[in-house]
Amino acid sequence: MEEPSTSAASIDPPRTPAVQSLSSSYRRSSSSGGVIYGDRFIPSRSSSNFALFNIPNSNAGSSSDDSHCAYTNLLRSALFGPECVNRGNGFQPLTPDKAVSGGRFASRRSDGNLLWESPPNCNIFKFKTEKRKSLPSLSPFGFDDQIPVCHSAVKAPRKVPRSPYKVLDAPALQDDFYLNLVDWSSHNVLAVGLGNCVYLWHASSSKVVKLCDLGAGDTVCSVGWSPRGTHLAVGSSNGKLQLWDASRCKSIRTIEGHRLRIGALAWSSSLLSSGSRDKSILQHDIRANEDFVSKLNGHKSEVCGLKWSCDNRELASGGNDNKLMVWNQHSTQPILKYSEHTAAVKAISWSPHLHGLLASGGGTVDRCIRFWNTTTNTHLNCIDTGSQVCNLAWSKNVNELVSTHGYSQNQIIVWRYPTMSKLATLTGHTFRVLYLAVSPDGQTIVTGAGDETLRFWNVFPSPKSQNTESDTGASSLGRSQIR
Repeated sequence: MEEPSTSAASIDPPRTPAVQSLSSSYRRSSSSGGVIYGDRFIPSRSSSNFALFNIPNSNAGSSSDDSHCAYTNLLRSALFGPECVNRGNGFQPLTPDKAVSGGRFASRRSDGNLLWESPPNCNIFKFKTEKRKSLPSLSPFGFDDQIPVCHSAVKAPRKVPRSPYKVLDAPALQDDFYLNLVDWSSHNVLAVGLGNCVYLWHASSSKVVKLCDLGAGDTVCSVGWSPRGTHLAVGSSNGKLQLWDASRCKSIRTIEGHRLRIGALAWSSSLLSSGSRDKSILQHDIRANEDFVSKLNGHKSEVCGLKWSCDNRELASGGNDNKLMVWNQHSTQPILKYSEHTAAVKAISWSPHLHGLLASGGGTVDRCIRFWNTTTNTHLNCIDTGSQVCNLAWSKNVNELVSTHGYSQNQIIVWRYPTMSKLATLTGHTFRVLYLAVSPDGQTIVTGAGDETLRFWNVFPSPKSQNTESDTGASSLGRSQIR
C-alpha cells in the first residue's frame, strides 16, 4: 500500500498550536513516520445521496411561492445548520476529509475544490449523546444552544370579584358614623337595625324575620350577637340595652345603666360590654341580676368602637376623643392608651393570627390605619388610606384584612398583611360604607351604607382552597328587600 506522499500535506492549511494539540490525540505515528488513523468512526458524507431528503433548492425558479421557500430554508437550516442556507446547488454537507486532519471540515464546491470551514452547529450524523433541554421554542425544531430558564410554577395572584353577588335594600338604614347596625351570627343569621326595628336575614334561605320594634320614641343604635349565635343584644337611643332570644323572637331582659345612646357592643363569652355617648363602658354579666358588674371610665367623648381580643383577655375601645384604649378583664382603668389618631376611632379589629396585634382606623381628618403590638406596647405601622376609615375586619382564614371607607371615596379595600399591599378596591356604594360584618365561614363580608343598601362580597378564600366560593348566601345577582 502506498504511503501518503508529502504532496498531500501541501494542501493542509496552517495549523495553530491548539489545532495541532487537538489533532494529535486522534492519531499515532508509525515507525516510518506516516500518519495512521485509529478506529474512531467518522462517517464520510461525500458519497451520500442527499437528494433522498427531497429538499429542493431554495433558489429554484420563480414559480415557488414565498411560504414554500421559507419552509425549505427552515428545514435546510435545521438539518444542516444555518451555514447551508442560501448557498444554491453547489453546497454539500460538511464532512471531515481523510486527506487532511486536525478537526477542520471541508465542503466541495461544484468545481471540485475544497472549501475549509469551522464545524457547523448541526445535528445530522452527529455521534454524540447530548442532553436536551425541555424548553419552549419559536422554532419547530429543538436546538441545543438555547439559554436555560427556570420553569417553576408561579402562583397567580388571587382574584377578588369586583362586584357584589347580592344586594339587599335596607330602607331607613341610618347614615351615622357612630352607630353599629349590622352583625352576622355564628348561625349564619344577619341582624340589621332599621329605624326603630331589628330584622333578621337568614343567609341559607334568604328568609327575613322582624325581631323587635322599639316604638316610635326610640331607635336602634347597635346590634351584637353572642358568640354562640343564640342571643342578640340591641342598644337603643334612650340608653337601654335589650337582650333577645333570636330563635324564639322573645325578649329576655332589658338592662339599664347608660344615660345616653349605646352605639357600640362587644361580647366575651357571657360578658357583654357596651359603649355609650355618656363616655362610659359598662360590663354586663348576663347571668347576674345586676345591670352591670363594672364601669370603665377613660374616654372624654362618645365611645364608638369596642372589640374583645380573640382570647377574651383584652378589650379595645375607641372614642370620639381620638383615643384608642386597651383594658383587661379586671381593670377599671386602661392599661394602654394611644393618642396617635387625629380623628374619631371607630374601626377596631384584633388579629386572629398573631397574639396582641391590634388594628385601628381614624376618621375623616386622620384617614390612617395603625397597627399596635399590645404585648410590647409598640406602634408597628401607619398606612394613610386617603379617606375616612369606618370599619376594619381581619380574615380568619388568611393573613389579610378588609377596611371600609367614607369621605371621600366610599370604597372597600382588601389588604395583605404585613406588606399592606392592596389586593382589591371595591366600589358600588354611593354613601359612606359605615357598616361591616363577616360571615361565619370567613369568606364573605356584608357592607351597609347610607344609600340604604346591603351588599355582599366574596373577598376572602376558604381555609382549604383559595378558589372555593362561599355558599353562605344566595348566589342571586338580583336585588331584594330586607323588610
